Amino acid sequence: MSEPGIPSLLYGEVEEDLRATLRELLRDRCAWHEVLARIDTEEAYDEGLWKAVAAELGLAGLLIPEEFGGAGAGPREVAVALEELGRAVAPVPFLASAVLATSALLACPAGEARDAALRALADGTRTATLAVTASTWPGASFPLSVTGARDADDLVLTGAVTGVLAADRAELLVVPVVVAGEPQLALVAGDAANLSRRAVTSLDATRPVGELTLDQVRGRVLAGPEHAEAALGHALRQGAALSASEQLGVAEQALAEAVAYLKVRHQFGRPIGSFQALRHRAADLWSDIAAARAAARYAAACLAEDSADAPVATALAKAYCGDVAVRAAEECVQMHGGIGFTWEHPAHLYLKRAMASALLLGTSDRHRATLGTLVDLPPAI
Repeated sequence: MSEPGIPSLLYGEVEEDLRATLRELLRDRCAWHEVLARIDTEEAYDEGLWKAVAAELGLAGLLIPEEFGGAGAGPREVAVALEELGRAVAPVPFLASAVLATSALLACPAGEARDAALRALADGTRTATLAVTASTWPGASFPLSVTGARDADDLVLTGAVTGVLAADRAELLVVPVVVAGEPQLALVAGDAANLSRRAVTSLDATRPVGELTLDQVRGRVLAGPEHAEAALGHALRQGAALSASEQLGVAEQALAEAVAYLKVRHQFGRPIGSFQALRHRAADLWSDIAAARAAARYAAACLAEDSADAPVATALAKAYCGDVAVRAAEECVQMHGGIGFTWEHPAHLYLKRAMASALLLGTSDRHRATLGTLVDLPPAI
């Protein structure tokens, strides 16, 4: 039991059941050698796995209320799902669709277009993305790259956005647009006329990004000037806070892989894990991951309880977990020695996901600066 006003960081029974179910699915359908084989093909995302995660398990609709066909769950459950997807470096658009786009839609006023999109996302038949550059952070200025004009009940959009998550396969796009100098959010169908997509080289091949070009593309209004900035900010905050849990999962798996290797690799007639220097490095990393788990869990709990401390928890979790994930992945490569530097070993999967995620939704430095402002730290001299 947690004290009044203090969110519990423990995993509940529902969360543990969700973890066990998803982990079993990923063990059967997303082994690291299958992920390695896929990154050498043109099909970056595993559509079969996404169908199983989104529709069969119903995880695409975790945040969506039951009235729209969703699970009516909350950020804590989404955080657990992201932990497991991070562990497996799963090539699915969960963060783009079930977190970022869904959070943006939920923050928009009720309406025919919004409600229909939520229903389509809830049952896993559609995938969506938030059409912003993936490095956009909470608190960033409203994007100006897409402009629009009114045409009856629709908007006609023109512009381009690069570095968009799941840009290559999203069937629904939530697009920030400036109309007559005012911010709005629009819903665009993935097969809309005059919409083109272009693949962009990504550090993490399991999470591709792309460029969207809109040339007089028609879209439906989701949020007008009075709601658009708040809706976009809400989605970015949710995404940043919950992506820390994915980074936690990456770090945990990287450490697990390293420790397993330390136990079986022998040097001078002994397991290399018996050498004090390596044991200390693994222990230090375990300690950092334990702290990262607390930060990620606190961020998810603050979101779930709509705590006033959520902005601080988000900045802290994203900054700390990002750094820990990168270090854990680097240590995984180093502790494996020569084999860790080869394409045939999964260590580089964890390193690339960790490094790409560290740039996603704001760098650690960006979030540390935000944290300093939130808690009134004096600027560095």
